Amino acid sequence: MAEPVPHVKSALRTVELLDFFAQYPGLHSLTDLQGKLGYPKSSLHALLRTLVDLGWIETDVTGTLYRIGMRALLVGATYIDGDPVVQLAHDALDWLAEVTGETVHLARLDHFDIVYLATRASRHYLRPFSRVGRRLPASTTSLGKAILASRDEGEVRAMLPAELPSLTAHTIVDAEELLVDLHRVRKQGYAVDREENTEGLRCFGVALHISDPPRDAISCSVPIPRLTPEREKEIASCLLEARERIERSAMRQRRAY
Repeated sequence: MAEPVPHVKSALRTVELLDFFAQYPGLHSLTDLQGKLGYPKSSLHALLRTLVDLGWIETDVTGTLYRIGMRALLVGATYIDGDPVVQLAHDALDWLAEVTGETVHLARLDHFDIVYLATRASRHYLRPFSRVGRRLPASTTSLGKAILASRDEGEVRAMLPAELPSLTAHTIVDAEELLVDLHRVRKQGYAVDREENTEGLRCFGVALHISDPPRDAISCSVPIPRLTPEREKEIASCLLEARERIERSAMRQRRAY
């Protein structure tokens, strides 16, 4: 078996620095960054100046505060534009948004987070709605729970962080309670976020079975005042139809190759 390739320290620090800026938007001082990342201040300053020169990081007018740069946006947009699942889901997301009139999302599991890849806004101009690139804990979203439910309990337990994050008073923060909820997802065929991510909003999600195991999901978000038991059944039915459309497209594409 081949031995693991050792990480190049400078490359690792560069990626960790960019990950930090992605996770914590806004301006950060050199002292703040050094305290959070623990790098020697002199080497961190040299790394920042290099990334500023290359366009990956920008500074404020004083040149002493740093934030993510334009080049990161260009690379991120290229990822979205070239992603095959985003392309496969395009028409189904348009259809789902049209028939439900609600906000719909496509997202992907990344470690224990969900990253949003595409969004169609509600015709009711619901605010806030999740933007492309936003990252949320998988356990707090219907998207994440739908994907987690596609794995067996042992695998899910291995993925769980030491503490489940809490975003609202309704968020599930107990691992055993989450596992019970995932069992419910498997039985009913779709996941539900009961104001666990955003107060006043209930979201429904289904995993896309186009990879093994699934890592992508689609969802539909509905404000509580517009939700009834009949409306929930309608939303779930539309989600399952949209998933079928995406999975059929994926199957046709595989046959074409």
